[in-house]
Amino acid sequence: MNPINNLIRGNKLFRKYHFEDFKDDLHELINNGQKPEVLFISCCDSRITTDFMIGSKPGDLFTLRNIGNFVPPYSADGDFHGNASAIEYAVSVLKVSNIIVCGHSHCGACQSLYEDIPNTDDYINIRKWLELGKEAKDMTLENKHLYKNKQDLYKATEKNSIICQLKNLLTYPAIKRKVLTKEITIHGWYYNLIDGSIEFYDQENKKYKDINEYR
Repeated sequence: MNPINNLIRGNKLFRKYHFEDFKDDLHELINNGQKPEVLFISCCDSRITTDFMIGSKPGDLFTLRNIGNFVPPYSADGDFHGNASAIEYAVSVLKVSNIIVCGHSHCGACQSLYEDIPNTDDYINIRKWLELGKEAKDMTLENKHLYKNKQDLYKATEKNSIICQLKNLLTYPAIKRKVLTKEITIHGWYYNLIDGSIEFYDQENKKYKDINEYR
């Protein structure tokens, strides 16, 4: 079946079987405006299904998706910054109290850090964007003797990248200020595509733990 027809069919099924479950909530959100408590930064990867993997519903999350769930450092150069503007909107307008950077296993962006990207106009923005993963790659290669194969290397890079993106979040003045005043808490999550499990980064002990251990 044509992929667009699949989507149209999916909308019909959604309206028939699921929309009623959220209808009242959506009407309230329309009348009173959205008030999500979480900014959820995740990857564009088509295998990431946010609503399914954490059971969120309309109004729960303000979602930012990009290649590799990267967070560009704060910049005040006055240029167009789509990711930064979404972060600012969540923090300064919606006043979210939590920010989650959610990376995942089998991430193509992290794997691409170890591959040659064609130096052509067709890849110019991809090459530039992947520079945001360089610190994670460097962190990983410092301990490359610990990894038995490329899969282990990529997994370590994925997890190190989340740590780097958390650090980049703190370059935003409003976020740093609100973290210090405990108005915002930032979280690093790692989603495993194989079994649907999630690990969180324990910033105090500097290690990943099963999400069920979160307190």
